[in-house]
Amino acid sequence: MEKSGNLKLAYFLKYPQRQWAAILHEREEQVFLVLTLVIGALTGLAVVAFILVTERFGLRLYPVASGAWRRLLFPVLGSLAMGFLLFRFFPEARGSGVPQTKAALFVHEGHISLRTVLGKFFCTSVTLASGIPLGREGPSVQVGAGIASLLGRHLGLGPEKVKALIPVGAAAAIAAAFNTPLAAVLFALEEVMSDLHAPVLGSVVLASATSWMVLRLFLGNTPLFQVPEYRLIHPWEFGVYAVLGVTGGLVSVAFTKLLLWMRGWFLKLPIKTVWFQPLAGGLIVGVMGWFVPEVLGVGYRYVGDALNGRMAIELLAILLVLKMVAVTTSYASGNAGGLFGPSLFIGAMLGGSVGWVAHHMLPNATATPGVYALVGMGTLFAGIVRAPMTSVLMIFETTRDYMVIVPLMISNLVSFYISKRLQPFPIYSALAFQDGIHLPSSETPHEGSQYTVSQAMHPATEVLSANMTVSEAGQKARSSEFRTWPVISDRGVVGVINSSILEKTVREGPGDKRLDELFDERSFPHVHPDHSLYWALERMGAAKLDLLPVVDRSDINKMEGIVTLKDLLRTYGLGPDDLEQRNEVDPGVGPE
Repeated sequence: MEKSGNLKLAYFLKYPQRQWAAILHEREEQVFLVLTLVIGALTGLAVVAFILVTERFGLRLYPVASGAWRRLLFPVLGSLAMGFLLFRFFPEARGSGVPQTKAALFVHEGHISLRTVLGKFFCTSVTLASGIPLGREGPSVQVGAGIASLLGRHLGLGPEKVKALIPVGAAAAIAAAFNTPLAAVLFALEEVMSDLHAPVLGSVVLASATSWMVLRLFLGNTPLFQVPEYRLIHPWEFGVYAVLGVTGGLVSVAFTKLLLWMRGWFLKLPIKTVWFQPLAGGLIVGVMGWFVPEVLGVGYRYVGDALNGRMAIELLAILLVLKMVAVTTSYASGNAGGLFGPSLFIGAMLGGSVGWVAHHMLPNATATPGVYALVGMGTLFAGIVRAPMTSVLMIFETTRDYMVIVPLMISNLVSFYISKRLQPFPIYSALAFQDGIHLPSSETPHEGSQYTVSQAMHPATEVLSANMTVSEAGQKARSSEFRTWPVISDRGVVGVINSSILEKTVREGPGDKRLDELFDERSFPHVHPDHSLYWALERMGAAKLDLLPVVDRSDINKMEGIVTLKDLLRTYGLGPDDLEQRNEVDPGVGPE
């Protein structure tokens, strides 16, 4: 027995990779479980480091009683230095972190590089410590998911297992960043995976609990916010919470549209300006901070003041407006940081303002403004991030007060409904779309999912050049056997056009108009390889086209092939000949 054991040890030392592959093959589930614990612990440590650097170090750079020149200088220098680092060394570390994490899960096979993880941590730390008012939670999600991706790939796990680790790292990050382990689990399933029935639920729970324990070990048993106890003063107060929901929904839409418009404007600037674009955000924040120091930084200290009624209505209203402008400008210009924390800050200021007005008008029928500030946090989060269930659970974990759930649900539901009606795309999906990345959502139809576009697609045999004039394209179309064509430029596919649209354009406008002037290269009818054929048929019907380009999720202009109506029918065994034969056999098929 001893000799046999020595032989196994010698074999393992000589061929460690083969032996590890054998162990992984036999005990992959056990390895995955242990890896979950390790990811939770490492992510917890990373978030603790985030908190220490961004809060405690930042307060030393621009303390409240310091000279105004500090509040102007540090945001400017921090944004300029960080802009250069992101442009030169860490281009993948831009953004909030949540859209990038979802892109890694759905588009890049769970791959997040070590350079991105390090760049995200370092650049976000510099940004937030210098006073830029973005959040650390979104970047923490990408760092946690990156740690999970690196460990999974380094240990030789398959692509599907590596992808399964992404929400594990994301949940661990939120659990430590907010001290809310249950809300972290729901956020990973509701927002990151868009699937509340994901099979990785057990691993997500385990990683969240582990990360939370690491946070408690290093920073103590201190909640993120000290909040007042909730009491319902009068049943009419529910009406005030509904009004807060309406206001929160409108502010959520305004925030989202302003951010997307500003970011779209910056994205159109020349590429050579990218490295100093963040300076615009730093300058705006610095000027605001010169006059109103509370604008600087994440601002959770001032959220605490609003929750406990220690902030006047004038300051609440001023911070609501200034913070919206500062956050949207900082993010749109390219500073590293998230939107998770700012949405809570703005929500607290909005809720406090509504609560102050309500309490001033109905002092005997409403609670103190601090309670409304608490509900406002969840209301803005539900409207901006579109994760209403996470919002309710997060506020509940923060307060540990069951009574606050009912007003929170009322306000959240109203805010969510208004936001969804006025801004169809959630903010993270819209931000990814601006980068040319199309993320699947829980609303994407799954009917007919036994067949996907990848099974029916084929290479395009005939295309039109975007440089063609409408007249030239019309002449080529008349001699073609097809009725619909993808339009191609140097960037790739930029649109799709059929013969009827061409004929109408020739009749109504000048024939020398180029095809690329007819399309928005970021928004045209298309499908992705993983879409169901049902979804492709829906898209064809909506666009009134019998052909759609099939594009990559990470780049809408990268065409992987085309799919036609005939391809869809053929995949289901319904070619033209089959339909004729079926009608002959059963004359009852068809209109009566």
